[in-house]
Amino acid sequence: MTAAVRILTVCLGNICRSPTAEAALVEAAATAGVAVEVRSAGTGDWHVGHPPDPRMRAAADRVGLRLDGVAETVTAEALAAADLVLAMDRTNLADLRRLAGAAGITTRIELFRTFDPDPVAVRGAAADEVPDPYYGDEDGFAEVVAMCRRTAGAVVTAIADGTLGAGR
Repeated sequence: MTAAVRILTVCLGNICRSPTAEAALVEAAATAGVAVEVRSAGTGDWHVGHPPDPRMRAAADRVGLRLDGVAETVTAEALAAADLVLAMDRTNLADLRRLAGAAGITTRIELFRTFDPDPVAVRGAAADEVPDPYYGDEDGFAEVVAMCRRTAGAVVTAIADGTLGAGR
């Protein structure tokens, strides 16, 4: 039996993008029959203990994606426990690499949308970043859900074909 690939998704507050990516990865892996363990965290601590943003949950619910859990802050221990850390934007990526470097952690840390099969820049974010919908309108939340599902499917495909795996 193949070991589950341990993935950590990370955004700023852990109430919009990273829990959506987490849910999308779990959904895609279940559909594909791929073993993953996914959790999410934020680089900031403003929302610790809070559930995902209600607007994000509503956008996800509309398309049958369920967001659960409560926000937590990323730790060096969480980075070390993961096989792959997926950051939602370049600021998160830099923060995560700084934290990992300071703790001597060598876990692979990438931008989530590095795997997006349709990398189009939207809402002021670069084509390899997930835009933060927090201060925007309802459409931004729906856009993030679609983007996360599409990208999660590609991540799971990479795990299934052996490109990504435990300990890589």
